Amino acid sequence: MKNDNMKNQYRVNEQIRVREVRIVGEGGSTVVPTRQALDMARDQGVDLVEISPNANPPVCRLIDYSKFLYQQKKRQKEMKAKQVRVEVKEIRFGPQTDEHDYQFKLKHAKEFLEDGNKVRAYVFFRGRSILFKEQGEVLLLRFANDLEEYGKVEGMPSLEGKKMFLYLAPKKAGAAKKSQQARDREAAEAGTKENVQQVAEEKPANGGLFANAKISADALKKLTDSDE
Repeated sequence: MKNDNMKNQYRVNEQIRVREVRIVGEGGSTVVPTRQALDMARDQGVDLVEISPNANPPVCRLIDYSKFLYQQKKRQKEMKAKQVRVEVKEIRFGPQTDEHDYQFKLKHAKEFLEDGNKVRAYVFFRGRSILFKEQGEVLLLRFANDLEEYGKVEGMPSLEGKKMFLYLAPKKAGAAKKSQQARDREAAEAGTKENVQQVAEEKPANGGLFANAKISADALKKLTDSDE
């Protein structure tokens, strides 16, 4: 069906009924009577294909029509392959996600970003677990920090109802490989990363919520400000 539609896009040989046409080729272009153009096509064993009917006069090529359709189809396929289809992949956490589950989801997030997709990570607070929203925020910040070489943070974690969201956009192709600048920056950021992980893994002294939530905001600010 697609091939039939493509064939109907062009007039060929006797279907071209205008008085004269412009023949284009490697040697330039020339305007000739349509009957003469048809004779030229027959002499060369090819077809007269109208490629620009709205021009004055219409533009035609002397080419094998089957080969022409093949080239057009191939070109459309290549253009379609170059179009980047960005999808948003979701990663769900609980406020007290264990380390094994965290690493499993981190691996998938890296794959999503490497494939050029966005990642929407969120912590779902069920019932009274909403009391631990600071713990969820720190978890998302650790997640963003661990994905620094693969994705770019698009904003601070935000609480919407019972979910806290964090959005990551893929970096440009090849950015997932550590650059020298990124390696040099690691030493300076090591302290920040260590603090974020420590807050996420340790209980606060008062046994309640995370008292050091400010660390998470400072950490994310550094991540959003750094864009290679």
